[in-house]
Amino acid sequence: MEKVPMLAEGYEKLTGELKALREERPKIVEAIEEARAHGDLSENAEYHAAKERQGQVEAMIGDIEDRVSRAQIIDPLSLSGDRIVFAATVTLRDDSDKPIRYQIVGQTEADAKVGRISYNSPLGKALIGRKVGDDIEVTVPSGDRFYTVEKIEFI
Repeated sequence: MEKVPMLAEGYEKLTGELKALREERPKIVEAIEEARAHGDLSENAEYHAAKERQGQVEAMIGDIEDRVSRAQIIDPLSLSGDRIVFAATVTLRDDSDKPIRYQIVGQTEADAKVGRISYNSPLGKALIGRKVGDDIEVTVPSGDRFYTVEKIEFI
């Protein structure tokens, strides 16, 4: 069973989503029972919508429970070294010599707008194992990008 690396805040977010979905279950059951009371189920849109939502919620609960059970929580402050690993914060220079800063995180925590990229993303995969001074070429949907690793931090 493959572990799913994540930061503590990502784990808390997942468990919060799981709790909210579990709390939604009784409301869905009530909606189904109320819709059943309206009679003919073959033409009962409320019933079909509630059953569809029930299926979605159960699938989401199963997915989140799986990820939570395989979670490997990593604290960046407990890490060190001269190579980029999960949870490291990396400062890169792009080909226009502009500094860019990213933290390598899990898939559920990734948000490039706030400087968090997944370890499974093209750039994340290219960065893992690199050290300061390494040049990196990454193929992304917008084309090839070139970076130089300037700094590695564990913050």
